[in-house]
Parts: sequence; structure tokens; C-alpha cells
Amino acid sequence: MMKEKQYTIKDIANMAGVSTGTVDRVLHNRGEVSETSKKKVQEVLEEIHYRPNMFAIGLAGKKKYLICCLIPKYQPNDYWYFVAQGIQQAAEELNAFNVKTEYIYYNHSSVESYCNAGKVLLTRKPDAVLIAPNFRKETLQITQVLNEQQIPFTFIDVNIEDTGAMMYIGQDSFQSGYIAGKILMNDYTRDKEIVLFISEYDQNSFEVQMQRRLEGFMKYLSDKCDHLIIHEVKLKGENYNEDKQALARFFKEHPQVKMGISFNSRIYQVGKFLEENKIRFSGLIGYDLLPQNVELLEKGIVTLLIGQRPGLQGYCATKVLADKIVFKRDISPMKYMPIDLIIKENIKYYVESYNL
Repeated sequence: MMKEKQYTIKDIANMAGVSTGTVDRVLHNRGEVSETSKKKVQEVLEEIHYRPNMFAIGLAGKKKYLICCLIPKYQPNDYWYFVAQGIQQAAEELNAFNVKTEYIYYNHSSVESYCNAGKVLLTRKPDAVLIAPNFRKETLQITQVLNEQQIPFTFIDVNIEDTGAMMYIGQDSFQSGYIAGKILMNDYTRDKEIVLFISEYDQNSFEVQMQRRLEGFMKYLSDKCDHLIIHEVKLKGENYNEDKQALARFFKEHPQVKMGISFNSRIYQVGKFLEENKIRFSGLIGYDLLPQNVELLEKGIVTLLIGQRPGLQGYCATKVLADKIVFKRDISPMKYMPIDLIIKENIKYYVESYNL
């Protein structure tokens, strides 16, 4: 196999008819370069299929970079645990380029905790920021400062428009809910009623993603179905004993309900109650491949899980920020994750990957 020619900055400068300083400024996106000279250099780079020496870029000037990650506190094997695992893998790959990642945690259901974490974030003076936004107004306050200080940031898991975010990485939540509605209604007959398991915090904490999933779900129902009887049960999620009492009251009053959906990752709490009370659903849909959810899927209590690849989200978001601040690459504003539909029969073939 013929070895590709390695071009130096001097080679590129000679081919483009410009100085080596001009080539250096184009490659590293710094300093003033005329449009004519820039075009000459870029044409040569395309002609020779130039690939920069990333290791050399990372070590140039020994510059150090800090990426701050504002994410919810997590427990082992929950959703944000896997996001953090993806961030960590990307961080290990970026060590050679003087990139450090730092976590700033907040309580998922607390506005005060989110605001305090945002204040800490801004004191750290990061080069770039990864944000898992949970409260719209408070997120706008944080991103306003980041924009004023020209600090690039990406959103992960939830997208809040018109904030100046460099990129959003996550699912199309509306479309995800629409698909969930289509699948659940495959088993629908007129004698069945549907229950929506809603987080008690959905409205208070402006959990944007849950709301958009619900909107997508209801859009499918309004487009394709009629004469539906739909119930709601609000669950706290953090106190199973209280939720168990709420579920017991609901099923005592509505024993005919045999189909349901949760728009967050806690379908295992509903499934646990159904299993304990020997209640069988013809259709029960939830989100995320938490071990507790997967166990219920394998038992046939949950019929479908929608996976979001949280590890891949964390990995991609971190690498994208490094691409921007270290390697000066242009970034696409959107990276939608696949909407993975996992059932009992294919769960053993599903492997989450952090790699691109």
C-alpha cells in the first residue's frame, strides 16, 4: 500500500502562494486573513485531503481547556449515570489535548438547586459548557451570561430554542411521543381505557422533554383515534410508598384500564406495582433501558421501552465541544439520537455504544 504524502505548513504555503503564517492562521482559525488568501489555502487543503495532526494541535502552546457539565445528580445505573459514563469516556480520549471536564450537579426537581449550580458554573470561567436544561426561565438566565462572555454551550437531552446554543444532542421528543402513541394503539380495542402516568413535577419544574413527548403522543391519538377514554395518574417518583397508594386508589376505581404509558424513565415503579398486584396490561410503554426497566421488559410486564442512548449523548456532546474550542471545527446545530424501540424479543441484541 502506498503511503500518503505528509504535507507540512511550508508545503501548503508554497502550493497556495501565501506565507506560512497565513496557512497557520487559517488552520487554527485565528488572526486576520484576507478572503482571497483564505480561499487559496482552503482550495489546497481540499486538493491534498489535508488532515491536521490532532496531537500537535492539542499540545500547541500547552493551552488548557475546561469543559463544565451541568447535569442532574444521579444514582448508579439511572439515566444520568449513563450520560456521565459517556462524558467520562470522551474526557479520557481528550486528555492528550489538555482538555479537562468538570461536573456541576443539581437536584432534578429543584429550581433553587439548578440556580445555585448555574452560579457555580459561571464562577468556573469554562471554555465551553454542556447543559442538561430543566427549567426554561433559569436556563435563559444562565445562557444569557454565557453568550455575553462568548462561551459556547450545547444542550443535551432537552432542547430550549432561541438561546444561542451551539448544538442540541438528544431525541426529537415530540416524534418519540408520536411513535409511542402509534405503537400503543396497535393493541387498542374499544373496550380498553388508557392511563397516562405523569410526573407530579412535570409542570412545576418545566420538564420540557416530558411535555413534548406527551404532546406527540396526544397528537397521534387526535389524528388517528376517537372515542378514547384517557386517565391520568400523577406520581412523585421519589417515594414509592406514596406512589403505591396513588396507584392502588386508581386501579380500585378503574379496574378496566389495561393500557398505559410513562413519559419518563420510571416505568419500573408502575411495573413493580402491577407485578405485586398481579395486574396484567396488554400494553405498557416506558422510556430508557435502566436495569429495573429491562427486568420488567424481560418478564413481559413492560411491553416496550424507548431507548435514547444516554451514554452516546454524553460522549457526543463532550466531543463536539472539544471540536469547537480545541480543533476549531464548524459544528452542525442539531444531532438527533435514534428512537430505539426495544421489546422483549430484541433486548439481548441491544448494546449501548458510546462511540461515534
